Amino acid sequence: MALSPTAAQRRVIAAADPVTGRLKGTEAQLAALVRRGLAFRHPRPPHDHFLTPAGHRAREAADAPEGPKPPEPAEVPAADGVFAARVGGEEAAPGDAGPARLREVRGAWQGLLELRRMTHPDGNTDRPCAWERSHLVRAAALALEAAGHRPAGPDGADGYRVRATPQPEAVAVYEGDGGALRECAATLARAGWQTGEHTEPRTRARFLLASPRKV
Repeated sequence: MALSPTAAQRRVIAAADPVTGRLKGTEAQLAALVRRGLAFRHPRPPHDHFLTPAGHRAREAADAPEGPKPPEPAEVPAADGVFAARVGGEEAAPGDAGPARLREVRGAWQGLLELRRMTHPDGNTDRPCAWERSHLVRAAALALEAAGHRPAGPDGADGYRVRATPQPEAVAVYEGDGGALRECAATLARAGWQTGEHTEPRTRARFLLASPRKV
């Protein structure tokens, strides 16, 4: 179980790279975070340190405003302050469809592939890493947006929507057009996810149930 970080350690965690979780600090600071289960040292040179899933949760908890507040929908990710993939259904920020957004999305995806390479013992990039398993909705949305799929607007029409599910390590992906839904399935499969198409009993809406592939 990870111990609560000190104030100095929280500052190191807050300064971590928002996508890869790479840490910068003194050897003593980084070693202390490893002992607390909040970071790990990569086994290959240059032996950089990265946040564990517990470290990412500690960072997100520190970013949350203090005091009680109503719970946010589980399917809507909070931004790291730098980048958040669009899950569909949210209000798009100005410029979200322009070249700058495209560069951000591609950069985030390349950063995620690098995180896979650095954190998998075999250096493989064809399957999701621990960060993706602890941020399922955001990870699936990034794979879709980086591949050029269009997220749904606030009205929920004409685009994908990625939502959390009660099932462990699984998200639901909705897309009103059947052909586009199958294209989403193909994209997620290429990104290392396994998918199955299902029908909601009440609404008869088709959706994908997607889980990160482990091997």
